[in-house]
Amino acid sequence: MYLLFEESGQFKTGTILSEAETSLQVESSSGKRIKIKRANVIFTFKDVSPLHLLEQANELSKELDIEFLWEISPKETFNVTRLAKEYYGDDAGTVEQTALLLFLHDHPMYFHRKGKGLYAPAPEEILQAAKLAQEKKRLQAEQQQQWTQDFVKGIVPEELRSIMPSFLTNPDKNTIAWKAFADAVNELGIQVPELLLKLNVFPNALAVHRQKFLAIAFPRGTANPEIPIPPIEDLPTATVEAFSVDDISTTEVDDAFSIQHLGDNQYIFGIHIACPALVIDRDSPLDLAARKRMSTVYFPGDKIPMQHEDVIKTFSLDAGKHSPALSLYVTADIATGEILNEETKLERVFIKENLRNNYLEDVLTAEALESTDADIPYAELFKPMWRFSKFLRAKRDERRGKPEKNDRVEYLFRLEGSPDDPDSIITLDPRVRNAPIDLLVAEFMILCNSTWAKLLASLGLPGIFRSQQQFGRVRMSTHALPHHTIGVEQYAWTSSPLRRYVDLFNQRQLIAAVKHGVSARLVAPYKPKEIDIFSIISQFESIYTLYLTHQARMERFWCLRYIQQQHLSEVEATVIREELVRLKDIPITTSIAGLPELEKGTSIRIAIDKIDLYNLTFEARLLKILDTAIVDVDIEDDLSDTLPENLSLDEIETEIEVDSSVESNPEIAPNPDNILNTSITAEINKKD
Repeated sequence: MYLLFEESGQFKTGTILSEAETSLQVESSSGKRIKIKRANVIFTFKDVSPLHLLEQANELSKELDIEFLWEISPKETFNVTRLAKEYYGDDAGTVEQTALLLFLHDHPMYFHRKGKGLYAPAPEEILQAAKLAQEKKRLQAEQQQQWTQDFVKGIVPEELRSIMPSFLTNPDKNTIAWKAFADAVNELGIQVPELLLKLNVFPNALAVHRQKFLAIAFPRGTANPEIPIPPIEDLPTATVEAFSVDDISTTEVDDAFSIQHLGDNQYIFGIHIACPALVIDRDSPLDLAARKRMSTVYFPGDKIPMQHEDVIKTFSLDAGKHSPALSLYVTADIATGEILNEETKLERVFIKENLRNNYLEDVLTAEALESTDADIPYAELFKPMWRFSKFLRAKRDERRGKPEKNDRVEYLFRLEGSPDDPDSIITLDPRVRNAPIDLLVAEFMILCNSTWAKLLASLGLPGIFRSQQQFGRVRMSTHALPHHTIGVEQYAWTSSPLRRYVDLFNQRQLIAAVKHGVSARLVAPYKPKEIDIFSIISQFESIYTLYLTHQARMERFWCLRYIQQQHLSEVEATVIREELVRLKDIPITTSIAGLPELEKGTSIRIAIDKIDLYNLTFEARLLKILDTAIVDVDIEDDLSDTLPENLSLDEIETEIEVDSSVESNPEIAPNPDNILNTSITAEINKKD
């Protein structure tokens, strides 16, 4: 005896070997012995070979008309055997019954399965609705195929033009428009952004980079919410006049300096930091707006500020006004470097002038600062600061165990034209970071950040501290630990509250310290071990990494545009390690496949070809080895410049650690406004 049974949604035949009450032992057509449940048996037969039944039934079913079968079938649930007799006559055999079974099973729109071998015709209204849906599906499939062909040919269907930009970052993957586009991407073997560029949905690669970043970081736009600024409390007026030192294009002036001569070699150095935390209370609308952004975003030619322009205007230490400030006064003997006293005050400080280091660095040379006869501007301020800064640096070097290097060249990116126009003229201005004006500002910023970190720690106030153990990564935590690279016992970012949320957070804690002293723990905005502090750290690291990644990508983009604009086909480069090289006079790195094993620091000449502004890559090949002498390439330099090639924001999570130069002088991390300062050293690692 043979049987037709169902297994895993398929009809099969076999020979019955033995039977039990609820199961059967069967030898399938393939010769395999299996046990099946009796409930899975459709019917038994013996008039046809099981090896040929399904083949014959399939062939016979091709002659059937589904519309006719639906019309003549019983209107109630019926057995296939019954329909076979009505259709083929009383002598309908196993082949005819199986043909009808297979046919009905293949047309569920017309016949609904009700059980083993049982079916019921679909009600007319349901059948008509199903037919309409089927026709709609067919038309959609045709439309999808047509759109795919259009995309492959480089044509954007007019009805899809308005939604095409969303395909870059936020496509609705359930629509046939996206499915057609995805099919075209697969057929062409390219990436989504590349096809969008090919279709002129975006005018250029720069627009793609910008849109991808904005969609992730600022999905609701870059406009800062306009929030009323609470009145500023009355503060005592400082007796000093302060001077800021920044780049020419800085608009968010966070810090300024003052000096008081006590006699002989003793001075009081004032470090004055803009104080928006006076009105930005924890969880206030202004605080939540700043916390959402976490930092100002800088990239060549433009920036997206953390604070609203009204907050910046109110608290920026602009020349000619009395500005609220958190001031650190350090009394020191500049002959010995001894710090005699430290005092922190809340006050209003008159900003005498906003000095620009672009003009000062040429006249404030080390020789001029150390000469008693040299006539230099603001000598009464900078000469004592310079002498004291050398003691501060020597003390840090002693703790570090080695001198700090500051002779690496950084490049300022200047654009003539819109930052959104890839045809804007890019200029790379090299600047050595060891100018005296930079060094003394860096030392006083380190002094400020380490001193205030010490103040928070001494009062048991939680802050967001930065630390680094021997050759380890820089970490952010709620407790103070040594920072090996800088060479201080504790460190916290406190000097950029207009541009960075961590500094704003710490400033609120410092205000509590100034107002309440040893009782500050009881009234400070944040108490020890609050879970929200860890949330802020995590959020800041994530967002700040995203910003620095975009900044580095834009730097690499404009480096490539510089190469194109200068028509550079051959350049000099320096070997960093293995196949990785850095171009001379252009802050960009690349790998050269097949580069012979050369000493670190070897000068070579390379050819440049096939620049890809979307993937931010270019092809390079070795032309000539120029100099095999080893030059001093700092390990921190190895990590600087730009992102690794092919790093994609939506594919790779990144961790960015800022090098000692940025830790030393947070005012250059990143550089304000219309330039991008490549002293930001980014280490980008793929996470496991």
